[in-house]
Amino acid sequence: MKGIITEKSRLRHKVFTEVARFAYEGWGPEELDELPYKMVNVENDPYRPSMFLERAIIGERIRVAMGMAIRPVNEHTPTSKGVDESMIEEKYYEPPLIDIIRFACHSCPDKRVYITDGCQNCLEHPCKEVCPKKCISYDRDLRRNVIDTEKCIKCGMCMKACQYNAIIKQERPCVAACGLGAIGEDEYGHAVINQDKCVSCGMCLNSCPFAAIVDKGQIYQTIKAIQSDTPVYAIVAPAIAGQFGKGLTDRKMRAAFGKLGFKDVFEVAIGADLCTIEEAEHFLREVPEELPFMCTSCCPAWSIMAKTEFPEYADTVSMAMTPMVLTARLVKKMHPECKIAFIGPCLSKKNEASRRTVKSYVDFVLTFEELAGMFDAQGVVFEELEEGDTLRRASSDGFGFAISGGVAQAVVNHIKRIDPEREVKIVKAEGLDECKKMMKKAAAGGYNGYLLEGMACPGGCIAGAGTLQPINKATYSVGVAMKEAPVENAIDSQYADLLPHLERIQEELSQAKAEDYEPVNRAKISLLTYK
Repeated sequence: MKGIITEKSRLRHKVFTEVARFAYEGWGPEELDELPYKMVNVENDPYRPSMFLERAIIGERIRVAMGMAIRPVNEHTPTSKGVDESMIEEKYYEPPLIDIIRFACHSCPDKRVYITDGCQNCLEHPCKEVCPKKCISYDRDLRRNVIDTEKCIKCGMCMKACQYNAIIKQERPCVAACGLGAIGEDEYGHAVINQDKCVSCGMCLNSCPFAAIVDKGQIYQTIKAIQSDTPVYAIVAPAIAGQFGKGLTDRKMRAAFGKLGFKDVFEVAIGADLCTIEEAEHFLREVPEELPFMCTSCCPAWSIMAKTEFPEYADTVSMAMTPMVLTARLVKKMHPECKIAFIGPCLSKKNEASRRTVKSYVDFVLTFEELAGMFDAQGVVFEELEEGDTLRRASSDGFGFAISGGVAQAVVNHIKRIDPEREVKIVKAEGLDECKKMMKKAAAGGYNGYLLEGMACPGGCIAGAGTLQPINKATYSVGVAMKEAPVENAIDSQYADLLPHLERIQEELSQAKAEDYEPVNRAKISLLTYK
């Protein structure tokens, strides 16, 4: 539950903070093995009845936060096993990025119609009368009606008939959150992820109230790079607005990141402006002459889904590089020997940065949650920081990328400036299940000539799995950033004149997709390089 401090959010924050402190202090494997005991003891009242189980789970969380794999269930080895392979700066995310700690999974019931203690054992028993399978009967021991789950077809008629609302339908939260049906279960009822379907949107991680679903991190690797002789620059997504409360203002951003050791910080809204111009040009040039419609490309989880689920329309996804990659390329052009850490709301960006065509530009990806752990580890107090120059240099439309509908609107605004007579119809979808419906309709010819915007997270980037604030507060903060932007449209951005100096290189992904996504080997990717 974003914006509400719960035991789950406290636990995740504590793990990220301890891993960051571990890196900053330069501790070794022995200290890593001690962390579960430090974090879980008789004084801090562990959540689970068994303190030993809680320590085992914490050990897995620490491993994953360090970029390591979850250990097999029956393997009794130190937390630090294999840590040497992760204690390097060049450690990229290895699949699977998102995984489930099996002994932390509650084995929640899935799609179960259940009669609760709210049943009054009424005389009428309408639930029994309307049931088409006659699977409801009275249990004398429980003194209420029960449902034979073997016969129940989950039609919901009994739920509608009960005047006490005593009958409910339960669904496993992670299953309900996954728009691609990638969550199943093993023989013990534990949730498992079908990695062939998963696009790393992180909605399952967000939804699991037991925090059994985890994602790999690069906190340690980023800090080790910061402590090296190589300058590390942070590039922050537009969704950062308001994520750390009123204390971290735009004018304190550089000071805050400086406390963590970053050389400087840039806004990814710059890349959003460039992406806007690119996608607008693609649309004007290719729709409808070469393509029936065009899809935005900035959300990697959405674009992967569109390409893999609808391979015959893979080429309708814009060839423009994402704002993250465009910004990273600009910074590395200015500082060729640097390393880049993208800070954002998205887990799927971690996968994107691992692709062969991207990882030479984006070295590390951290979420706002992980960044919060770094701030705590270094004792950064935002109110004590001095204000500096504003970070905001991009357009209002560039900051709008963080909100659902913002990408398409930015493209439309740009097209109106260069071709006022051109009408551009747009349609958007939030959540991968809705995105899939949108693509099905587009494939059937329902959106010919349209610009399609897909966002894997309902609400857009501000609702990503790595965010800290509720959608309403995040939306307001991004709106403030849009109002404070120096210019309104991408075409007016001071960075817009960089695009004429970029050379487009198109290449078939038949070779690259072996490392990226094999089902889309007919798609093309746009690699923008400076002359």
